[in-house]
Amino acid sequence: MDRRSIIKHAGIAGVLAAGAAPAVHAQAAIRWRLASSFPKSLDTIFGGAEVFSKQVKAMSGGKFEISVHAGGELMPPFGVVDGVQNGTVEMCHTVPYYFYGKNPAFALGSAIPFGLNARQMTAWMMHGNGRKLMNEFYAGYSMVSFAGGNTGTQMGGWFRKEIKSAADFKGLKMRLGGGLVGEVMQKLGAVPQSIPGGEIYQALEKGTIDSAEWVGPYDDQKLGFNKVAPFYYYPGWWEGGPEVDFFINQKALDGLSAENKAIIEAASAYAASDMLAKYDALNPTALKQLVAAKTKVLKFSDAVMDASFKASMEVFADNDAKSPEWKKIYADLRNFQRDQVLWFRFAEAGFDQFMAKQKL
Repeated sequence: MDRRSIIKHAGIAGVLAAGAAPAVHAQAAIRWRLASSFPKSLDTIFGGAEVFSKQVKAMSGGKFEISVHAGGELMPPFGVVDGVQNGTVEMCHTVPYYFYGKNPAFALGSAIPFGLNARQMTAWMMHGNGRKLMNEFYAGYSMVSFAGGNTGTQMGGWFRKEIKSAADFKGLKMRLGGGLVGEVMQKLGAVPQSIPGGEIYQALEKGTIDSAEWVGPYDDQKLGFNKVAPFYYYPGWWEGGPEVDFFINQKALDGLSAENKAIIEAASAYAASDMLAKYDALNPTALKQLVAAKTKVLKFSDAVMDASFKASMEVFADNDAKSPEWKKIYADLRNFQRDQVLWFRFAEAGFDQFMAKQKL
């Protein structure tokens, strides 16, 4: 190769290198941190964030990675919203009703007593006004929500003694998932306690609390609640279909390309669907195992349900008076729910009631 050829090829290589530099810069790796409210031991609800992270990495060809940190690792489990709001972390994975104390409207983004079931919640969020209204509210905290999972209707919790009437709640120290159901239970005479999932067993074992609810058979069995409380009640009327959410800092989200924003949305949808499917797949076997281990599975009586419904409506009326954000979103949710209950009464309920009586 002569001298002129060498110079010619070197020149082309220089041009190519100069042109490639901006492209490499544009595709620079993105590294985010996600703070969870849940312990690593729960592969279902904590695992939802890991499923999400893996999807983001895969869809971005490894250029967008999100490290997942269990509750307490970066910040307290109930401190994750503050962490996202102030930009300490780019995002979190949590249950909105944990932050009821900031504003009652937070609970509407997840579950309220006698609220929507899982399918209805998804319908309201995606094809009603749910996501739009909740994100308008969350904007005040500098964050945006994406669906991060659902547990389906939960169980009503573990008790040291039977609950034969609403009067049996009086004086009970109960671990409950959010401030809203705590206010309802206070009206029934209970003493609500707010304890992260990873600390419930010890509190129940030591007698610090008299009863506790978490999610359902699979998680509850892993946490060992049946070893310290024999009575397992259903249904969890305060969590008919609780949505778990990803909260993302608004500035961090705005800094993403359109492609990466689409990846976030797709990964969250996948993780949300996967969590509910996993609970539905795993809960039946766990329930059978709990029953085999002498757990007494009991249904709340109609009288208990009626008293709980009445107390819930009183709390909702109180919230209407003290939070305009609650009042606006709650009215929309209930209007949506009326038609949902009507439809499910004919289709799902009729089918499920028949199938429950059949031997397969």
